[in-house]
Amino acid sequence: MSTFDLDGYLTQRRAHVEAALARHLEACTGAPATLREAMAYSLLAGGKRLRPILALAACEAVGGGEDEAIDAGCAVEFMHTYSLIHDDLPAMDDDDFRRGRPTSHKKYGEAVAILAGDALCAEAFRVAAVNRKGREAAVADVVYELARASGAVGMVGGQVIDIEATGKQIDVAALEILHRAKTGELLLVAIRAGARMGGASDAILERLTAYGRALGLAFQIVDDVLDITADLQTLGKDPGSDREAGKTTFVDLLGIDGARARARAVMKEGIDALAPLGAKAEALRALARYTVERDR
Repeated sequence: MSTFDLDGYLTQRRAHVEAALARHLEACTGAPATLREAMAYSLLAGGKRLRPILALAACEAVGGGEDEAIDAGCAVEFMHTYSLIHDDLPAMDDDDFRRGRPTSHKKYGEAVAILAGDALCAEAFRVAAVNRKGREAAVADVVYELARASGAVGMVGGQVIDIEATGKQIDVAALEILHRAKTGELLLVAIRAGARMGGASDAILERLTAYGRALGLAFQIVDDVLDITADLQTLGKDPGSDREAGKTTFVDLLGIDGARARARAVMKEGIDALAPLGAKAEALRALARYTVERDR
């Protein structure tokens, strides 16, 4: 039984991430005030900060330190926040709440929300490369992978697959493909980015990739369960929105118990992949358990 203090770990790492996000946002002081405000409204709204924390944990697991991976982790969070703003738009998921507050387009209007998302997307690459001196090769790999994970064959491509599948019945295999692209790739790139900045070998990077792919899928399966079982206050966004929009979920195909079992089985495979990393990967193992056991 693990005695790893996940609560303490998350509290410390979140504080580090929040401070770094605010610092990176300050570099946008030359932008119009309304745009900066809208960017900050979504970026600094709290949340789990799972992606940057995974980057830090992956870096630590390969022998690196927090500061080596913090920019890469923040870059992924910038990209993730952009995706949430656009995801919530009327033309997409049409959600009114995010993290317990009105969504960006409800607060600032659609035009400013779209532009805030655009700015966060572009600024993500600046954040990833801001401290590149002396580690140009690793940063170049991170920038390349972030672009790929968030683009046509990653998150954006997954969004298109999701739109085209709306109102249609698809099977588990197709649903997994959809969510590996839409959600999984950005979680995976956070882990790979942190590992790269920590100097991971190719063999270890392959192990962490297997872990990251498992975590990304398990995360989405649990999200589907929570979309049915949680309320607005707990979830921070409108519950049941996917089902109302005619989207197939893992709960539709497997039931609540079946979906939870699938998430646990997938995540076990990911945890098993961490075996060669020993005790250094205990934070990643604890984050995996948190992913499948979380209630929000």
